[in-house]
Amino acid sequence: MKTVVVRIAAAALALAPFAALAAPAGGREGYYGHGPMMWDGGWGWGHLIFGPLTMILVIAAVVGVVVLVVRWLGGPVGTSPSARGRTALDILEERYAKGEIDTKEFEERKKALGG
Repeated sequence: MKTVVVRIAAAALALAPFAALAAPAGGREGYYGHGPMMWDGGWGWGHLIFGPLTMILVIAAVVGVVVLVVRWLGGPVGTSPSARGRTALDILEERYAKGEIDTKEFEERKKALGG
């Protein structure tokens, strides 16, 4: 499943620059004064405000999706596979088995942990 998501994301990122090459409907209408521009009754100041705002929102959305995909593929942060699911009592028993603590200390700590 993860490889499918990675391949889709890679394909989308690889094809993204080609979206800029897509011509508007009707050929090159809208370029060089041919068609509705700011001075031909277009949006006027709206182009100056909403154009950059839309660009920032699209970039933020793309960055957000990339971050979420990387986090999803990376798994939980800060935990090693060997540390997952271990309780304090498991660690205490492991230390006792290795001989790091004696029986008296083991029993005291086990009692303190409620075990």
